Amino acid sequence: MNEEIKTLTISIYTENNIGLLNRISAIFQRRGINVESLTTSQSEIENVNRFVIVVNITETQAKKIVGQFEKQIEVIRAYYHTDEETIYTESCMFKIKSELLFEEPQIQNIIKESNTRIVTVNKEFFVLEKSGRRHEIESLRSQLNVFGIMQFVRAGRIAVTKDQMKVTEMLTAFNNQKQ
Repeated sequence: MNEEIKTLTISIYTENNIGLLNRISAIFQRRGINVESLTTSQSEIENVNRFVIVVNITETQAKKIVGQFEKQIEVIRAYYHTDEETIYTESCMFKIKSELLFEEPQIQNIIKESNTRIVTVNKEFFVLEKSGRRHEIESLRSQLNVFGIMQFVRAGRIAVTKDQMKVTEMLTAFNNQKQ
């Protein structure tokens, strides 16, 4: 029986050490798994970072990968969650010629209807910012493509779990041991 491939969010809580990203990347590379998005930031605990990685794999693969991550010295704990178990969003920015903002009334309608925020406007260009689900961002992108996009960038997923996780207590204890 073939297991279903799902979009999974992997969270890895780590110490902030040089070279860790290369080792995390190598684990995916050895298994031939493409990373859809990767975001890293400080976690809720000082001196503990969190990687949020989105991949399309089976849960069996996820369990093996999480086990591999936890073998890394700097990794405190790793988890995986389905889309249904998380609250998540992505952000993006669009850079567009300023003349279009004033000459194309449809652009103003698109901005209003998509809950997009104008970040800056100058003589040459204006910049829009949008947060939401990937399909919302892609829909906005296709609407704006008609007018020409000078630059586009999308940040990786950020996510929190719907269920309470006991990770905060564990991370606090870890951080107190280090001090």
